[in-house]
Amino acid sequence: MSTDTITRQNIVPRILKHIWQEYSIIIVTVLIFAVAGLLAPRFIQFSNILVVTRQAAIIGVIAMGMTFVIITGGIDLSSGHVLATSAAVLLLLQSNPNVPLFAAILACFAVATLVGFLNGIIITQFQIPAFIVTLAVGVMARSVALYLTGGMSLTGDRSDLAFRNIGTGSLLGFFPYPLLIWIGLAVLLGCILKFTKFGSYIYAVGGNEIASKYSGIAVNRTKIIAYTMTGFCAGLAALLDVSRTVTVAVPTAGQMYEFDAITAVVVGGAALSGGRGKILNTFFGVIIITSIANLMAMLRLSVFLTGLVRGAVILFAVLLQRREKDA
Repeated sequence: MSTDTITRQNIVPRILKHIWQEYSIIIVTVLIFAVAGLLAPRFIQFSNILVVTRQAAIIGVIAMGMTFVIITGGIDLSSGHVLATSAAVLLLLQSNPNVPLFAAILACFAVATLVGFLNGIIITQFQIPAFIVTLAVGVMARSVALYLTGGMSLTGDRSDLAFRNIGTGSLLGFFPYPLLIWIGLAVLLGCILKFTKFGSYIYAVGGNEIASKYSGIAVNRTKIIAYTMTGFCAGLAALLDVSRTVTVAVPTAGQMYEFDAITAVVVGGAALSGGRGKILNTFFGVIIITSIANLMAMLRLSVFLTGLVRGAVILFAVLLQRREKDA
């Protein structure tokens, strides 16, 4: 057998291996939807897919920022609390006729971004583990929201159609605005992560923080920006969430959202130890995680089994994405 023949035979497996390593999460998503379509044909109808993606947008937006933090080797357990706090601020101002809508939205973003910034400052300046800082700061933020609202559900001005249209409207009557905002954010952050120096710094810090410092990378600043971005994303998720119903139950709003976002990032192939992850993979990870409940309803299965199925899908997706170093 000639050398050229052997080389050609080796190329195909390497190409297939590369495709699997780079796009396994997309392949897994397609397989899940294909199987789901056979079991419940309504699940893959265009109208239902739009429903799934509209619901996924809120977790998806949080997961976009969470990807940056996890790639740096950190974690943010405050996102759900930040969503509740910034949502409360948004509705408190939106219900005031003397406050313009854009000012209320800016205040929502400002509060969420500030909490993210504080997370980054405390983590980097005091060298406290991220999970402790973000959990503590998140609980504190929700406590402030509970104080402002008296622990009650808060309802804004339902007559503000411009505000409600953000969460319930659609482009051309087909594409929900939350989905388009999520896609736009994913494209923007994906380009930042892949094509900018800051994106390379994110990977470098997560891969080897000490080496990054000696290479002249501002490690602390990189981390602070990553946590600040995650805070902003939580504020954007709050806007998408409350603009649908113009109501927020502060004691329960956003509960477990951060864990769903973290799960989606990990299912997308990111390493909790840092240094690895992609926005595109996170995007499809969110779709996998958030479509489970909808599929269970289509199959008329007990809601109590949702956790079982979701856990099985998570394990299946992660196992299928094992990198060559795990082989």
